[in-house]
This record gives sequence, C-alpha cells and structure tokens, in this order.
Amino acid sequence: MENMKQIIDSLGLETSLSLDEIPKIDLYMDQVIQLFENKFNASKRNEEEKVLTKTMINNYAKGKLMFPIQNKKYSKEHLILISLIYQLKGALSINDIKVTLSGLNKKIINEEMELDAFYSSYLHLASKNTADFKVDIEERIKEVKEEIALTEKESSEYLEQVLMISSLVHMSNLYRRVAEKLVDEIVVEKEGKRQK
Repeated sequence: MENMKQIIDSLGLETSLSLDEIPKIDLYMDQVIQLFENKFNASKRNEEEKVLTKTMINNYAKGKLMFPIQNKKYSKEHLILISLIYQLKGALSINDIKVTLSGLNKKIINEEMELDAFYSSYLHLASKNTADFKVDIEERIKEVKEEIALTEKESSEYLEQVLMISSLVHMSNLYRRVAEKLVDEIVVEKEGKRQK
C-alpha cells in the first residue's frame, strides 16, 4: 500500500463539473456526452469504461430521473441533474435515484428553486468530503498496518491490501445503507405516512 498516494491521485477525486463549465446554451446529446467524457475521463477505471452514453441518457429520461428535454436539447438544469445522477449511480439504484431527484425535478419545473445555488452547495460539500477522505485514508492505512502487525509474524503487502479493501468496502456499505434509509424516508414522506 506504499503506492496509495499515487492511487488516490490517479482517481481524479477533485473532478467535478463546475457551474462555469456548463455552457449557457442548450446542448445536443452528443455534445453532452463529449462534455462529460472530457471532464470525467480521469475518473474512469479503465479506457473501455464510458462515463456517459446515449443509452444511459435515454434511460435516465425514460426512467424520469430528469424532467423532459425540449427539442432534443439539454439545458443547464439537465446537465446539473446528469452530473448528480453520475455521482449517485455509484451507490444507489436507478429507482432510488429517481425517488431522490423527483422533488428536485418538480421544483425545477415549477420554478420553485435556484438549482445553481443547490448545486454550488453540493460541490462545496463534495470538495470537503474529498479532503476528509484523504485524511481518513491515511488513518486507515495506519490501522491496517497495526492490525497486520498484531496478527502476522511477517509484513505482507497482499494481506494489507485485502484488509484495506475489506475495510474500504465496509465503510462504503455503511454510507450506502444510510443513504438508502434516507431515500426510504423520502418515500414515506411522499406517501404521507411519516413515522416518528
């Protein structure tokens, strides 16, 4: 795990689509795909992976993850929603994303919110999360090395990696499960069955 800094640096964790990078004009699907591919290329696991495809966008539209497009063009609001979907799909099901974003979509359609301000808040929190994550990773590396030292006579890079992977996946699952419970609360609130 000596190369953890290189791994973290290679992930492009700071990469996000800023409001300044979103064109003021509406874009066609191919332009949207190109924008996302260029922006998030560094965050792909390998060269074969696609950041965004026509099929993905069509599925988001058909699944009502975003409000309907007009004249085959995607607005700034659509691009913000696609950016949020891109982040959410790493941990939530398409149905959970639909539930999560349904209220946002309604507010956008009814012009009841300033989506730019909401997205700026998201980007600010994402930046803080990334900084916190980097500190946390360093602490986890220390803890893994300490655990291996307690149980193994010889240091083993492989065992450290397996323990680190297991620990990271466990943390990821904890966060995902809390997020899913919050999605479930949105469903309960929508159905008017708010439980106390």
